Amino acid sequence: MLYWLTSISDGGDAFNLFRYITFRAGGAFFTALIFGFIFGRPLINLLRKRQRFGQPIREDGPQSHLETKQGTPTMGGLLILSALTLATLLWARWDNGYVWLVLFVTVSFGLIGFMDDFQKVTKNSHAGVSGRVRLAIGFGIAGIAGVAALLLHPEELSGQLALPVFKDTLINLSLLFIPFCMLVIAGSANAVNLTDGLDGLAIMPVMIAAGTLGVIAYAVGRVDFTSYLDVHYVPGTGEIFVFTSALIGGGLGFLWYNAPPAAVFMGDTGSLALGGALGAIAVATKHEIVLVVVGGLFVVEALSVIIQVAYFKKTGKRVFLMAPIHHHFEKKGWQESQIVIRFWIISLILALIGLATLKVR
Repeated sequence: MLYWLTSISDGGDAFNLFRYITFRAGGAFFTALIFGFIFGRPLINLLRKRQRFGQPIREDGPQSHLETKQGTPTMGGLLILSALTLATLLWARWDNGYVWLVLFVTVSFGLIGFMDDFQKVTKNSHAGVSGRVRLAIGFGIAGIAGVAALLLHPEELSGQLALPVFKDTLINLSLLFIPFCMLVIAGSANAVNLTDGLDGLAIMPVMIAAGTLGVIAYAVGRVDFTSYLDVHYVPGTGEIFVFTSALIGGGLGFLWYNAPPAAVFMGDTGSLALGGALGAIAVATKHEIVLVVVGGLFVVEALSVIIQVAYFKKTGKRVFLMAPIHHHFEKKGWQESQIVIRFWIISLILALIGLATLKVR
């Protein structure tokens, strides 16, 4: 919204700063961060008041959680969503379709998560909304995003799958690009959701991945950068950098209260929204495959569940002591803080590898 100030700029005053994506990205970061610090505690107090028993803890999960996490309120994702939405609307250009695409996916998946969390806390059950219903709605939202991406992308890239490293190669998916987007966005949302099982475990890797994708979005949205890096130019995606900066600011504001021991959980409200956002950014920037690398931690978490369920159905035995895989390490005796920090380190390494694909060919 503040971008309109450039219309009254003569090019030599302070208003000219609002033309620059990097300046507005910094503004979005600090806006979301300050929002989180100011409204974090009041929101937590409200959630504690409204949620008598807090987030229901699964009895078949680690037994320590029944002691250490019982009574902790959920739906903390509302803080992140409010902060990043406000900051994005304030600092991003409203005439940019990619910003609206990513915001649409983020808020929509956040609503799915909110419905799920609401049912859990009102019924004091970890069941929530049916998994099939959540998936169906999620795929529908992702399908709409896929159609929007087809229309927004330049003609030479519309419906195409770009490959990292092999930068001259494009695979024409045509209309199959839409179901492909559905898998990427819905898969990303649910993978982050599965990762959100320990205090601070999901939010930091999400911020690392968002920061990486934000840099990629900024790079592929500039013709001079894409020419130097020899990657496909997607005009307009640079504005997504404002969104990812707001996400990081809001995420840090939330992490202040989510650091062990957590005062609040993000719940499905946050994890589904943030995972969907990562998938939508990857689709917008034509870096869907790079997302598998950057978000490799989320991929491993999701695969551990798939492998565990499939193997158990076939043999009656388990591959992991417990799935998702972070619970496996809990069962092996790792402390929660050890798992969280080591997973953060892995996420940072994967993010650097993902960034390297911009230059390697």
